[in-house]
Amino acid sequence: MGKLAVLDILQQKIIFIHTSSGEIEYTIEQAGHADGLQMDKANGYLYWTDMGPNRNGEDFSHPDGAIYRSNLDGSARELLIGNGQIYTPKQLRLDLKTQYLYWCDREGANVCRAKTDGSQLEKLVERDDSPNYPKNSHDQCVGIAIDKDRDHIYWTQKGPKKGGKGRIFRAGLNIPLGENALNRSDILTLLSDLPEPIDLEIDRANRILYWTDRGSEPNGNTLNCANITDEGLENHKILANGFKEAIGLVLKDSHIFVSDLSGCVYRINLDTLKKDVIYSGGESLTGMVIY
Repeated sequence: MGKLAVLDILQQKIIFIHTSSGEIEYTIEQAGHADGLQMDKANGYLYWTDMGPNRNGEDFSHPDGAIYRSNLDGSARELLIGNGQIYTPKQLRLDLKTQYLYWCDREGANVCRAKTDGSQLEKLVERDDSPNYPKNSHDQCVGIAIDKDRDHIYWTQKGPKKGGKGRIFRAGLNIPLGENALNRSDILTLLSDLPEPIDLEIDRANRILYWTDRGSEPNGNTLNCANITDEGLENHKILANGFKEAIGLVLKDSHIFVSDLSGCVYRINLDTLKKDVIYSGGESLTGMVIY
């Protein structure tokens, strides 16, 4: 079934494990407070977000976030974006064809993209342009998914911790002509009043959106899905529950993998909904990529 690279935010590592056995193949140390991870296997690159060292609990309130690139073994690490440019970069997406990186900046309350060399940084969505940081929790953007078939971008705004005010949005990949990131007429609210939605994964072939939710039970700490339609999302379902602060997820064929802050990676069979723990040696696991 392949291998997983998964981020451990407390150990500040990237851990490479076998999906069949959960055995560790190797690790990359000193990855920072990493949250989003992508891999360009053909060109031999890893990309990840670092939320930054300055924090108050789970709030990262300084513009010291960063995005890094390295070889697959962690060598030749380089800073692509940082030095006060972003606050708290979260889930990360890579468009191999256009060589764009997409991510959400939580405390910055925006959705951004840049080229894979760090150039052409731009805000695609800005939810709050006030000078105060961190931004209001209702406006903070976290998870992201890209639908290149329909030129759509999806993102979550988790709302207050355990607040039941989470939302999922959709907009075009590009800002409409004559508009800007703050005032876009094409933003559609797909779902609202969710416990606390976090990361996103999209099955473009079957038009299904998956997401993790770390909110309060019974509907939080769950793996969710809904069917994508031209009008939005329908048939919202909870596929699995019982996670401990569910964060990352990645889809592979008929299985989906979920990480949580207890340090576990789970494998869920989408045909039977059977949930297995394949790795439990972490401390606080966030983003993942399968290869």
